[in-house]
Amino acid sequence: MEHFYSDYKIGMLGGGQLGRMLLQAAVDYNLEIHVLDPDADAPCKNWGASFSTGSLTDFDTVYHFGKGMDLITIEIENVNVEALKKLQKEGTKVYPQPEIVEMIQDKRLQKAFYQKHNIPTAPFILTESKEEITNHLHLLPAVHKLGKEGYDGKGVQIIETSNDISKGFDKPGLLEKKINFVKELSVIVARNQDGEITAFPTVEMVFHPVHNLVEFLFSPAEISDELHKKAEKIAKGVINDIGLIGILAVEMFLTENGEILVNEIAPRPHNSGHQTIQANYTSQYEQHLRAILNMPLGATTQHCPAAMVNLLGEPGFVGEAIFEGLEDALNLEGVYPHLYGKKITKPFRKMGHVTILDKSIEGLKKKSEEVKQLIKIKA
Repeated sequence: MEHFYSDYKIGMLGGGQLGRMLLQAAVDYNLEIHVLDPDADAPCKNWGASFSTGSLTDFDTVYHFGKGMDLITIEIENVNVEALKKLQKEGTKVYPQPEIVEMIQDKRLQKAFYQKHNIPTAPFILTESKEEITNHLHLLPAVHKLGKEGYDGKGVQIIETSNDISKGFDKPGLLEKKINFVKELSVIVARNQDGEITAFPTVEMVFHPVHNLVEFLFSPAEISDELHKKAEKIAKGVINDIGLIGILAVEMFLTENGEILVNEIAPRPHNSGHQTIQANYTSQYEQHLRAILNMPLGATTQHCPAAMVNLLGEPGFVGEAIFEGLEDALNLEGVYPHLYGKKITKPFRKMGHVTILDKSIEGLKKKSEEVKQLIKIKA
């Protein structure tokens, strides 16, 4: 186990809302965490031991930031891995490991990894241009994804028929069979340096039909015990095969015939684990810190059913954020808002989330709809 001296310096690449919640968990362990982010007004700017502004993809910026640290971690994948590799070679601990981040940055490499390790996933082929789709019409309807730099629905196009091929990308990507799923699931797993692995209960995510952002999350997912065990086994297998140290979100599709297919993975705290702050014995943020510091991993059991509602900027509003209906929502029992400290709202920008606790899934769904209708973020 690492010592918890105040002079043990941890550097975090990224200062968004995930980093902010990670810093909140770090306070209980008296950890000294320094943050680097390109946005001078990032959610972490007033948190942590220090906050530096700079590019996360620039080699020199990341390398010089990391030189003074004992350990580097991330809250976003889009970072310069070559700088992290050099730091690791020189003795700085980097978790998750740079070579794993590099693989996850490229969806093509991700899918090839699943294939090599017999991890269940949708059929796919690699493409260099949208014209290549014409050679694989048997996969249609399909999803065309950019290999790199896609996130939150960006870099993804649905190709239903040959008439949609013009929507594809003229960059390296992959064409993936469109899956007729009944639920989108996620399991967050953690692994420390000793190889101990834990999994949080499987959750169900409900996405916005157009913008591909999570609107609701319900935990535990309404699936059979057998499917819970199956999803957990797959997620634990993924983190074990990769050998990642830290936390890993494994997003999956549940098909009509009960098959579970891995969609994508994220090597950091994740949107599908926000509810663990209130609902579980150990939050995903504390678990990440435990894992990278090689502490015993915490219990992941839930106290009670939980839901999460993302607070997104309302369409048609850009400017200084005004949260309407927040006080009304606070009158509901078991409602816990988390605001990210972003001053400016934009349409569908993630401005916060609300965790909701209830004794039943039915109660959660009712309160979730109420909260969604009550809280509006305008300018």
